[in-house]
Amino acid sequence: MILLFTDFGLAGPYTGQMKAVLAAQAPGVPVIDLFADAPAFDPFLGAYLLGAYREAVPRGGVLLGVVDPGVGTDRPPLVVRADGRWFVGPGNGLFELVMRRAVAAEIEAPVEVWTIDWRPERLSASFHGRDLFAPVAARLARGEPVPGTPVAPKGVRRPDWPDDLARVVYIDVYGNVMTGLRASMLASDAVLEVAGRRVARGRTFGSVPVGEPLWYENSNGLAEIAVNQGRADAALGLRVGDGVRVVDV
Repeated sequence: MILLFTDFGLAGPYTGQMKAVLAAQAPGVPVIDLFADAPAFDPFLGAYLLGAYREAVPRGGVLLGVVDPGVGTDRPPLVVRADGRWFVGPGNGLFELVMRRAVAAEIEAPVEVWTIDWRPERLSASFHGRDLFAPVAARLARGEPVPGTPVAPKGVRRPDWPDDLARVVYIDVYGNVMTGLRASMLASDAVLEVAGRRVARGRTFGSVPVGEPLWYENSNGLAEIAVNQGRADAALGLRVGDGVRVVDV
């Protein structure tokens, strides 16, 4: 299968055009929208979101990731193989946490990287998702070799990026606020401070009264802030990119 991780949204032509390429060039391969609303223009925030959701890609599957504000510039187009999963997209740090988590898992030869050498007859300056990355993702889904040159992973890494990010990386349809912090890295009694308000940990939404906030470990391991039967983003005045502070108690 091919999974999509983009900041395109589902309105307008962009996601549909990429899916049309994938359907034509990898017929019969399921194409799944994992995220169509990743943080816009922000591969740094997107990297922490994708790092948590990387296991949604089955081993042998392909993730086509396009959060690419530098499209058409000299940023390299990449194929990454990490923990048996393929990732195709821009070399702007979007796959940094995917690679880092695979290395941390201590799996033999977990990460390989290629720069994509192949170019289509028509390559627009502004839509490499359709013209370059989607055809390469289709090739990989068909079991074809990577159309590129192997490079040392360290050449495309971002060693200065933190392992966990104390910022809001995503807000879902319910107003729940995902942070770039792994819950497993926080103390069981840790308190998160956001917008001047302290939020204690709970196991799930019903751990607090209706209308009250909590933070909890979400289903993909991130520390997430919610309000029981309400919107945490509205109640706490939070937006993607806002900072989060871990308070010692």
